[in-house]
Amino acid sequence: MIRLFFTLSFLISLNLYAQSQAYYIKKSVHKISLDGILDEQDWLKAQVLDSFIQQFPTDSLPALSGTEIRLTYDEQFLYFSGKMYTQRPDHTYVTPSLRRDFRGAANDALVFNIDTFLDNTNAFQFGVNPFGVQREGLIANGGSQGDDLSLSWDNKWQVEARQYEGYWIAEGAIPFKSLRYNEGSEKWNIKFYRIDSETGERTVSVPTPQNFRIFSLAFMSELVWDRPLKKPTTNVALIPFVASGLSRDFEDTEQTGTKRDLSVGGDAKIGIGPSLNLDLTINPDFSQVEVDQQVTNLDRFEIFFPERRQFFLENADLFAEFGHPLARPFFSRRIGVAIDSSTGQNVQNKIHFGARLSGKLDNNWRIGLLNMQAAEEKEINLPSTNYTVAAIQRKIFGRSNVGAIFVNRQAVEDSTGEFSLDNDNYSRIIGVDYNLASMDNKWIGKVFYQQELEADQKDGNFAHGAFLVYDSKTWTFVWAHVMVGDEYDAEVGFAPRRDFFRINPELGYNFFPNSSWINQHGPNLEVEYFWKNGDKTDHLYSASYDIQFKNTASFGASINQRFTLLFNPFDPTRTGGEELPAQTSYTYSSFEFGYESDFRKRVGYSLEGYFGEFFNGRRYNLNSELNIRFQPYGALSLNVNYNKIELPHPYNDADLFLVGPRFDLTMTRSLFLTTFLQYNSQIENVNINTRLQWRFKPVSDIFLVYTDNYGTEELSDNLNFKAKNRALVFKVTYWLNI
Repeated sequence: MIRLFFTLSFLISLNLYAQSQAYYIKKSVHKISLDGILDEQDWLKAQVLDSFIQQFPTDSLPALSGTEIRLTYDEQFLYFSGKMYTQRPDHTYVTPSLRRDFRGAANDALVFNIDTFLDNTNAFQFGVNPFGVQREGLIANGGSQGDDLSLSWDNKWQVEARQYEGYWIAEGAIPFKSLRYNEGSEKWNIKFYRIDSETGERTVSVPTPQNFRIFSLAFMSELVWDRPLKKPTTNVALIPFVASGLSRDFEDTEQTGTKRDLSVGGDAKIGIGPSLNLDLTINPDFSQVEVDQQVTNLDRFEIFFPERRQFFLENADLFAEFGHPLARPFFSRRIGVAIDSSTGQNVQNKIHFGARLSGKLDNNWRIGLLNMQAAEEKEINLPSTNYTVAAIQRKIFGRSNVGAIFVNRQAVEDSTGEFSLDNDNYSRIIGVDYNLASMDNKWIGKVFYQQELEADQKDGNFAHGAFLVYDSKTWTFVWAHVMVGDEYDAEVGFAPRRDFFRINPELGYNFFPNSSWINQHGPNLEVEYFWKNGDKTDHLYSASYDIQFKNTASFGASINQRFTLLFNPFDPTRTGGEELPAQTSYTYSSFEFGYESDFRKRVGYSLEGYFGEFFNGRRYNLNSELNIRFQPYGALSLNVNYNKIELPHPYNDADLFLVGPRFDLTMTRSLFLTTFLQYNSQIENVNINTRLQWRFKPVSDIFLVYTDNYGTEELSDNLNFKAKNRALVFKVTYWLNI
């Protein structure tokens, strides 16, 4: 099967895709002033890129609303300007807020990708909306999936936007030293796209089939420089911080008062050569990172939460994308977060220092090296621990690559003041991946193998798998299988279950009707099987139907049958009640649906539901989100998730609520206030998180963060909240370019 996969992938990789017409950029003669007024002579002489084509609701018609793009550059900056026309002069533009890093279809925006190494696999992204709000991000894996775009990456660049009657203008400058590229480069890949709230259309400068992500890197045009680029100047940024905090743990009987903390540390970003970046951190503090959105967990296994910490984000795919979502050898959230085995709760694990080297050696090779030292936590018997990760990736064929990763967790003895390794306390994994991506993006796939390295090698300490996806405008086919051994233990990775073999084929079809309100619709069939030692342990049969409307709303519904064999006793409500016995099996069916409204409107909402059987009982679920926009200064949103679970005696019934109102106030483009409240009846907790952020200089911030947690065990009896822990943090960070 593996030989067949590689043969097929080689043939697929030979697909050629003709890129669209090149854009020729000339060096500027005069100074460009970023004021949203295109009166400089260099703009008047620059080539105009204006042949935008729809990507939604069609992918074959010219744009309804015109867009004009111009580019120029000087010794320090790449300059861009955009003039975006509207159909009605009095059109009100849409923005969810003035907060940086906006995303979603409910926007007006001009966005573009820059692929400096012509690999159609990795790129920088920059964007702006009519209110001058910026966004920047990194695209990995060719932009095939939604999570291949990360907007958590930050860097310094400038832009100004101005609204006029019938159009808006954006004018920006990106420092060359913020990008990675080779000296002497004569061409880059580039792609612009626009989101227009008036017509609902999404348009692109390079034709991009609508079954793919609009930011897909398979469809790019050439940016041709009028002369080879000079060696980029060294980019060195120091980002020191000072943080002061007050905290109180009311559940710690030994803590009688408020604890005061003062910490000083910082990061450094050092450009090494044209395309490598060295990130250094000392005593990092992540108190300002936005809290995770809680979920009601009705699963038997651990839930995945994405990485949000800035230090781990650049070139994150080099480390994080090895393996499969069910068998990742490395998961960066394992660093700096530990589990208290006595309570099962996550606790912060202080990091002393860390270093991270990542980027390209040339157009074909990428490398990633990471080393971090975490502190000892005596309260939970966690020794001081060193984490080392090394990854290498080689591009082959057109857009495919092969890579290898080594992950090492090593306990360190430092209680005596002498550094030494604990040779009996370590975890090591080595993995190899082959990632397939055809030039036309219709075929993507992967083959991977991971081996845990132990002094006493055991059978079953491995994971391997493969998947292959064919995605045309009408047909979608997926084949995937994964096998994880019974001894596989990725301590620094994410592998929620082990000892299984899983297959997961899918087949879908899309219709494109001649309709004024439906854009596309079609059925999808999915099958999932899990086996253990040749015996079936789980299955899913799912038949679904999805509809995409021309006003950007969407609806989907499915009929599902599941089979589950329990390995261990399990309470389906996860509320501490009587558990279903191990080695019992259940077959249960359900109807599920989801609807998302047109979020361009000031009031938008989504609604999801589950109705049907659940193990040996029934489950009724409604999950809704209401969003009210007070444009442009903020939004009020309310998430409500209700689960009603009915099980026969003696098992627990449950009414589980997860309520999460959020108020996001953006007073200016540099002053933000976010208040997030979460009530989770399943874990009997109320969490309050309020964050005030003032961006007093580009990428330099002052944060004031307040967090509070209350237990609600006695809420139904006397309406009293029980304080659990509380903290107030003041933090200042400053980005200094050297």
